[in-house]
Amino acid sequence: MLAPEPGDDLESRHLLLLGEDDLAEAVALFATAWGARISRLSAPSAKAVNDALTADVDVVVIVSREDIWALRYALLVEHARPGISLLVTLFDKTVASEVVRSVPNCTVISMTDALVPALLGPCVAERLLTLCPSPKGDYLGVAHTPDGLRVESSPQVRTGSGRRVWHWFHAQIRPVDGSTRALLVGLVGLLGVFLLDTVLGAVVLGEPLVAAAWHSAMVLTTVDGGTADGHAPVWYLVLSTFSLLCVLGFSALFTAGLVDRMTSIRFTGIVGARAVPRRGHVIVVGLGQVGVRLCLELQRLGIGVVAVERDHGAACVPLAKSLGIPVMFGRAGDRFLLRKLALPRARAIVAVSSDVLENIAVAVAARAVAPDQRIVLRAGGEEDVTSESQSLFRIATACDINQVGGSYIAATALGLGPLATFALGHRVHVLHADGRVHDAAECVDLCPPPRAQR
Repeated sequence: MLAPEPGDDLESRHLLLLGEDDLAEAVALFATAWGARISRLSAPSAKAVNDALTADVDVVVIVSREDIWALRYALLVEHARPGISLLVTLFDKTVASEVVRSVPNCTVISMTDALVPALLGPCVAERLLTLCPSPKGDYLGVAHTPDGLRVESSPQVRTGSGRRVWHWFHAQIRPVDGSTRALLVGLVGLLGVFLLDTVLGAVVLGEPLVAAAWHSAMVLTTVDGGTADGHAPVWYLVLSTFSLLCVLGFSALFTAGLVDRMTSIRFTGIVGARAVPRRGHVIVVGLGQVGVRLCLELQRLGIGVVAVERDHGAACVPLAKSLGIPVMFGRAGDRFLLRKLALPRARAIVAVSSDVLENIAVAVAARAVAPDQRIVLRAGGEEDVTSESQSLFRIATACDINQVGGSYIAATALGLGPLATFALGHRVHVLHADGRVHDAAECVDLCPPPRAQR
């Protein structure tokens, strides 16, 4: 268990930290600022790990973006000192379940658990700094108000059922790419010619309705003039000639669109759940594990979402397809693509790519397309670049992975039980499951409350 024993305080806890990247550095800085003792190893050998596991070590924290690296050291620590409290950061759920099964005393943290609440809040409403599911099954959020921070239980963030249905219908049969539009135009045109010829055959030529429909189908499939001859009215012959010529064009459009759709990789639908929303939606740029989790949380709130990914072979793309998340492939920094995705009518755009400069480029392009749009981006490492870009381009929220993720891991390792961590300016705050919010700089307030004596 990571929770401190009765009578413990933060100063008495000794953490052994394994990791060498910026996130591990942030964990060490937060834990040290809160008074804990830290012993840190970057890429130690088995002997170095064994020597560092002294009797006074309370928790071993393994921080890495490489799951196999973290798995190796978790098994190494468990072998050297069975039963010690372990906290490991893992992205892949398969690897995480294997670690928990093999090492029962291990607690696994996914960085999506730390980052998604800090991204979800600003995406849903401008006033929210964080939003996450609470243990009671509802949502718990922290709003930034003129009077300070206010904790809101089940904030009114869900889209109304009437508006949600309207947004769903508004997105149907409105493709964003040219080949699908050609497919749809060709299909609608062919159906229109079929209905027109059927009506004319039944009304003008006096054919039975079934026979008129059959002759109309012959026109579409064999370019046959049906039963019309020189005795038919002149206007009918002119209109029939025009419809025959239209069939040629509509057939070409329909065939081209159908072939392209069947032979190309496409993760959006013309109708249904994977139709690209056109109003009141959130555009998520970057389809990693953070992006997929963010899309799922937005969908649970009844908010339409579309993901944008540059790499067709990204690992999470098949997962997004199976979960019904519409995915557009392309560079989100392209203003034409953002216009196709109806950015001016969107609720927000969030860039969660692992490349900070790419996220900033998306923010700049989004600001050019929709100057008043809410922009949220994932930052980390390049603090100066992020801060300058945020002030220049009025980016709503920049979620620093090192600040938010590092404080979340450190708070969990120290037994503080954080529900979420979030940043307001340059200050990090911790949200607890009971609704308490603390400034991360206030070490005393973060200590677990003393238990009542019997």
